[in-house]
Amino acid sequence: MAQNAEGLTSEEAGRRLLDLGPNEVDPGRGRSVIAIIFETLKEPMFLLLIAAAAIYAFMGDLGEGLFLLGGAGAAIGLVIFQEARSEQALKALRQLAQPQSRVLRDGAERRVPAREIVPGDIVLAGEGERLPTDGLLVAGDVLSVDESVLTGESATLAKTPAQDTSPVDEEAKPGSAAGHNVFAGTLVVRGQAVIRATRTGPHSELGRIGRSLAEIEQEPTPLQQSTGRLVGYLGLVALAFCGLIAAAYGLLRGDWPGGALAGITVAIALIPEEFPMVLAIFLALGAWRLATHKVLVRRSAVIETLGGATVLCVDKTGTLTENRMQVARLWTSEGEQVIAPDAGVSDPVRDLLRIAALASAVRPVDPMDRAVRALSEAATLTRPGLAGGPERAWPLTPGLLAVTQIWLMPDGARLAAAKGAPEAIFRLCRLSPEQTAYLAGIVDSYAGLGLRVLGVASASPGEPVFDDPLTGDFRFSGLIGFIDPLRSEVPQALQEARCAGIKVVMITGDHPATAMSIAASAGIDTAAGFLAGSEIEQLPFDVLCEKLKSVRVFARIAPEQKLRIVQALRQDGEIVAMTGDGVNDAPALEAAHIGVAMGQRGTDVAREAADLVLLNDSFASIVGAVRLGRRIFANLRRAITYITAIHVPIAGLALLPLLFGLPPLLFPMHIVLLELVIDPTCALVFEAEPSDRKAMQRPPRRSGELLFGRRELVLAVLQGAGILAVVFGLYWSLLTIAGAAEPAARGAAFIALVVGNLVLALTDSASSGRIFAPHRRVFWGIVAGVVLVLVLVFTIEPVSAVFAVERPGAALLALAIAAGLIGGGWTALRFLVPRSLPELLEGPIR
Repeated sequence: MAQNAEGLTSEEAGRRLLDLGPNEVDPGRGRSVIAIIFETLKEPMFLLLIAAAAIYAFMGDLGEGLFLLGGAGAAIGLVIFQEARSEQALKALRQLAQPQSRVLRDGAERRVPAREIVPGDIVLAGEGERLPTDGLLVAGDVLSVDESVLTGESATLAKTPAQDTSPVDEEAKPGSAAGHNVFAGTLVVRGQAVIRATRTGPHSELGRIGRSLAEIEQEPTPLQQSTGRLVGYLGLVALAFCGLIAAAYGLLRGDWPGGALAGITVAIALIPEEFPMVLAIFLALGAWRLATHKVLVRRSAVIETLGGATVLCVDKTGTLTENRMQVARLWTSEGEQVIAPDAGVSDPVRDLLRIAALASAVRPVDPMDRAVRALSEAATLTRPGLAGGPERAWPLTPGLLAVTQIWLMPDGARLAAAKGAPEAIFRLCRLSPEQTAYLAGIVDSYAGLGLRVLGVASASPGEPVFDDPLTGDFRFSGLIGFIDPLRSEVPQALQEARCAGIKVVMITGDHPATAMSIAASAGIDTAAGFLAGSEIEQLPFDVLCEKLKSVRVFARIAPEQKLRIVQALRQDGEIVAMTGDGVNDAPALEAAHIGVAMGQRGTDVAREAADLVLLNDSFASIVGAVRLGRRIFANLRRAITYITAIHVPIAGLALLPLLFGLPPLLFPMHIVLLELVIDPTCALVFEAEPSDRKAMQRPPRRSGELLFGRRELVLAVLQGAGILAVVFGLYWSLLTIAGAAEPAARGAAFIALVVGNLVLALTDSASSGRIFAPHRRVFWGIVAGVVLVLVLVFTIEPVSAVFAVERPGAALLALAIAAGLIGGGWTALRFLVPRSLPELLEGPIR
């Protein structure tokens, strides 16, 4: 690959991208405005409105029919605006979800969106990554690829690098072992690869068979499904009522058109068509808000679970720490050296670093490899004869936690370099028990300082080269201690998690002493000690479940042991969030209620298995996601409670006058106007409400707690009944006692209903009673708009005639406003009385 060592220039890559198009099979299917309009027009409410407009036209009330059509159009426009807002949020998320790849551009390694890769790019890939393009393998070590996504065969295939003179096989197909060609969408199971891209996007093998791995199909969440069923049932009930009232009205009063209008009015009032829209908007905008906090939501259903997490299982490296390894101490048989800025190193230390660098990846991704390479002599791996890579390499395996690489040195001799867990290196060197015990003491002292320790060894293999490093004659070279600084925001985030009643569990593959030191400095409870991976394997499951009630630190954990930890925590009734970044972490991420993959260092397999992806790999982002999850859940609960509550008086005021023999209070146009208040209030006010100041000072909600349960239903019915009683009482008394004209009574009652609606929205959306907080400017803007509309309705006579209302006098207006304030605001007393009815309802109901 000498001729392509620097890759393409940015200018050439940009030109090819314009000429050939992006490297994507399917750019992601969003909904167009036309599709949103057709979906909206299929909603029952709009069909009923159109039917009502047709009846008005049939009766000769052309003005009322046109107004109703205009109102329906405005309502449809509002829904389209809100749905388009959600689509924009989802589009932004799809951009964030674009996979990233490593390429050589302008002679330097860069991370670019996979869609920007073009033929001719030099692509770098490692274990656990999916290949972003078809290409030719030009360099690599111990490369095994899983092509089952294209072939259906689960066996891994070995790939060998092509020579510079090897032609590109345009007819190459997946499934051929020992070939040079690799394909988009396939998974690197083992090894590192340097690939020259040949076919991208729809021209790749993946594109030819028309499959897209980048797109994740989102199914309706359980909450969306349950509310959809609820709306469907209520829709059937509403249609039944519509027919019943229309028939009764026509038979008893002989007014069939009026009966049809009355039935349609009640049906419109009963259908809570806002539920699906509010859910979709909250989930889409909630996912967008999480993305702004560096948390990418891959499955929207997780938003329903996020706020209820009781245990956060987090990796140490890169999550609690900065994942920025620095060599802090080195030990050789000549003694110890502490690394200080601008300090020189002794010859034994220089030799130790040289061997460690030879045991590191040629293009290092691992932070410790990078730290070693940064400190070792720059010429170590760039001299002639060493630039091409090792002759042979053995990666980490569960049986030997060490990397071994054999190099052909410039003088013709071979050097085997190994580095890894100290105990693995001790075993490789066949040290005596006394030597092992002495060195283990040094390792323990380093680990107690919070350092991660690697052992280093070397050998001079002859001919033939050994097939297993354990059979080689290795000499112990020394120990390297790395420090990975704790992230500055971790202690405060941990304190916030503790206050929220969330247990934080640290899981690491490091030495137990290192794990305990980092845990203590971060603020994790270390009183119960630690559990090692070997103990987790051996403990009976019931004993492990009991241990996990107190132990918060897990050391020397292999990825597959994470699954047992998750299973034990779930058995104990915990809601578990688990972080992971490796291929073998996928089962644990799938098993956890909330799987969290690392966006920067995580593998594609881990990201595919996860529900969330941390774009900055920070623990503080996980805690922030929990905080946002609680906020979204609480605001959604408030919005649905409000919708249910306000439909009680709307339905009641459409039905009660008919039962009491009074003139109808509400016509379809009144309900349309109310919908123009309810919908934006839900979408803009409730969704934007910030977190309760005490949201992270309360324990997680109970497992299985419903978003809208008996407590919320009782509260909604009480709130709605309060408005219904006051408004209907006003209407009845004005007609029967005060002898007011029908338009005046209807106008006063309608004003009272609108005021009650706004007051209820204000009190229900306010968290902890922050009714007049500065962030509520949007709500006051809606209030100003509603007041302006009411002024137009009551002062423009043609409009007043359409609504069948009359402008009330000052006394009647004051009475209507007072009735609305009382009807909608009486439940605000819960902010003043600590043990008010809603709080009492909260206790015993599950």
